[in-house]
Amino acid sequence: MTILLLLIPVTLAMGAVGLGAFFWAMRHDQFDDPAGDARRILQTEDRPLPPRHRTDREVAK
Repeated sequence: MTILLLLIPVTLAMGAVGLGAFFWAMRHDQFDDPAGDARRILQTEDRPLPPRHRTDREVAK
């Protein structure tokens, strides 16, 4: 039963941190355009990776 004296404040503190993070995200426009973000995920802008710069010694190995 005495563990509740520890768990309740810890739980309330964690909830306050989460709520604070949510309000920070709202204030900094993190949720501004969720529909646009969803569309950007589906668009492919795949580019091939550039070739690694190799010296002659590395190729000989």
